[in-house]
Amino acid sequence: MGKIAFIFPGQGAQAIGMGKDVYDQVPEAREIFDVANRVLDYSLTDIIFNGPEDQLKQTANTQPALLTTSYALYKAFEKKGIKPDFVAGHSLGEYSALVVAGVMTFAEAVAIVRKRGQFMEQAVPNGEGGMAAVLGASREALGALCDDITAVTASVEMANVNCPGQIVVSGAAAGIQAVVERGKEAGAKRVLPLEVSGPFHSSLMKPAAVRLDAALSEVHWQDALIPVVSNVSAHAEQNADRIRTLLVEQVFSPVLWEDSVRYMIEQGTDTFIEIGSGNVLSGLIKKIDRSVQIVTLNSLEAIQAYTAQ
Repeated sequence: MGKIAFIFPGQGAQAIGMGKDVYDQVPEAREIFDVANRVLDYSLTDIIFNGPEDQLKQTANTQPALLTTSYALYKAFEKKGIKPDFVAGHSLGEYSALVVAGVMTFAEAVAIVRKRGQFMEQAVPNGEGGMAAVLGASREALGALCDDITAVTASVEMANVNCPGQIVVSGAAAGIQAVVERGKEAGAKRVLPLEVSGPFHSSLMKPAAVRLDAALSEVHWQDALIPVVSNVSAHAEQNADRIRTLLVEQVFSPVLWEDSVRYMIEQGTDTFIEIGSGNVLSGLIKKIDRSVQIVTLNSLEAIQAYTAQ
């Protein structure tokens, strides 16, 4: 019997109405949304279920909204008694994984990710930084191109190593534009600028990391009960102090998603269960290794169908 990993999506997976079905029908899930509203002292639930979209897309709302939805779906699924051998999340999704692993409480996490979103939005003035998805380039060639552009134009670096042929770069606006113009030099078929409010997972985020480090002192840290595969190390982590350090580094370091998935597969994982809005991570894992089983639990209907098997 192979191992199971629960994985949780990050920014970009949000959608108006996500989680409404479990809110309406699962008391344990509704309680999670209610806790988020109480902790944040505004109706996050109203923004999640009703929008408007531009409000949901604000990073300081998106991050707690996705965490809340993922954890509410997890609570609806938890009753089925399936236990993971690993948990992991993509960028913001790592906080969902940490709550499931018992490192911090949901109330602590939702307060932290609201602040994390604010810190990340405020780190770089609007319009001065950005991100772009690079399709078809190898990691080595793209890394060399980023180094060259950083030296001659403006800073840009690899931010999300998602799967073979899909890497997101992040940095100064001029650096991103240079990757758009010069991407073919690294073998890129296309370079697509992303709609984001800042250059996340780049060294330009270091001011946000300093503020996050201070905010994390409010958390009552516990060692992980389930190994958490970190975005930064792409290895299983359980020590609370180490996890805290990596969370601070994560803000300005690349998300090594492909490496994390390969690590879990090397450790014997053959089933990945994505819990949260959308199916972004399921799509990435298909491009990393087609032999593993991938389950997407983004609705109550999906949870019921999977657990009825």
